[in-house]
Amino acid sequence: MSTLLTGQKQQIVQFHAALINNVVMACMNRDLLPQLEPILETSSQNGWDVLVRVIRQVLNGNRDASLLLGLDEEDGAIIEAIIIGIQDPSTLPDPDAKPDPGLAAPGLAGMINAAGRGDVAALHMLANMSEQMVRAGGDMAKIGGMMRKLVDGERDADKLVQGMGAQGRDLVYSILAELGKLAVH
Repeated sequence: MSTLLTGQKQQIVQFHAALINNVVMACMNRDLLPQLEPILETSSQNGWDVLVRVIRQVLNGNRDASLLLGLDEEDGAIIEAIIIGIQDPSTLPDPDAKPDPGLAAPGLAGMINAAGRGDVAALHMLANMSEQMVRAGGDMAKIGGMMRKLVDGERDADKLVQGMGAQGRDLVYSILAELGKLAVH
């Protein structure tokens, strides 16, 4: 059974909004394929081979739900958003939207909690997100870098927020609050 919550799925889709939009646009306008190719090559080089293979199937016209079979939850959310976006472009995530901390904290806390309980899929997804957060720089890099500590049970807010700006601290405090709620259940 999936451990992915609706908020987590929305956060994944928003996090990958640019990729999702680029794939959908290339499906609708084949002249955009050359612009998409370097993105797909880079994604493949960064360990997203399975996702890129399925994206290529979508680009070649396959829209069958069976594409989702065998994908991890993160890849599945991305492919599902692409397929739905092709059918109804109004559902596409806004690539310019700022991440919603209201979605980020519960989603990240859910993944951290699941990974801490041994959920391999959640750990894999969290590792991928952490890697991307580190590449983003700033407070996001610090939060991405602390994920392993959170999975291992670190809950000392003062240690975790050291050197962060107000926005980063607020996100960490929200994650810790959500983890506290999950620990009660």
